Amino acid sequence: MLSRVADSLYWMSRYLERAENTVRQLDVTMSLLLDASETTADTRWKRLLTSLGDPPGVEWNGNMEEMARNLVFDSTNPASVTTCLNAARENARQVREEISTEQWQRLNRLYHQMHSPQAQAQFQANMNDFLANIVDGIHLFKGVSDTTMIHGQGWQFIRLGRYLERAYASATLLEVYQESLLDLPEREHSGYQYLELVGLLRCCTSFEAYCQVYTADLTPDRILEFLLLNRDFPHALRYSTDGVRQSIDAIQLSSGRRPPEELLATAGRLHSMLRYTTINEILDGNPGAFLHSIREQCKQIHELIYRYYVQYSIQSALAV
Repeated sequence: MLSRVADSLYWMSRYLERAENTVRQLDVTMSLLLDASETTADTRWKRLLTSLGDPPGVEWNGNMEEMARNLVFDSTNPASVTTCLNAARENARQVREEISTEQWQRLNRLYHQMHSPQAQAQFQANMNDFLANIVDGIHLFKGVSDTTMIHGQGWQFIRLGRYLERAYASATLLEVYQESLLDLPEREHSGYQYLELVGLLRCCTSFEAYCQVYTADLTPDRILEFLLLNRDFPHALRYSTDGVRQSIDAIQLSSGRRPPEELLATAGRLHSMLRYTTINEILDGNPGAFLHSIREQCKQIHELIYRYYVQYSIQSALAV
């Protein structure tokens, strides 16, 4: 597969995952602001922006409606939904021949939905419905991708981008919450903090899944264990890193090129961290440092993917 094709498919997928993450966190933040709580609006909005990577030029200004609109429609904000969908569509356009007609139609429809003259009015009239429609559109694209595309190298690069972006975003979110909420002793948790824990689970679309495993007894330790180490839930970090490892293995198998040892070692190390570490070991150590290490390893995997599959030299490509 051409490196430019792999690059576009990979980033198309990452941008769509990033857009969904922004929508989910914004929706949860706006919903939590409707409940009386000891957590101030300033704290929630700053936490949201930190979870989104503190996008440059975006600061909490005290105006909730303006902030929400900017996170959705501001094309100068690198974390906004519009920016991510624009970039995803442009990457898809560059490899139009590599994706199915259904994929292109679904993504194009979502793009035009965001850019329609009525979009901002619909957002102001019913923000929750508008955001839900965006998530539905992204989910439909993912479903169409899985059912209309050959599960070869191109599909694996889409899958690789999705899970690497999700792993990094989930680790960032947990690191932010760990400092302000998950670190608190059990005796300090109160009713309002219960709502905050529900909000954290909802940011990962995991409240119902968590309850199926642990019932509705929300404790920070169990939430951290579920979102870090569960192997069956798609938004858990272990599940995402398993997906990254599987896609890398599949790409190497189909490419016929010599496996890059550095990429295999880094992906394997991250996979092993989440497969063989227990929650007690994480809690007895430094959970914040553990989460930060996951983020750094995700960055390393991204850089190695680029070095080996996108920006590689002719000599390395011809090496046997």
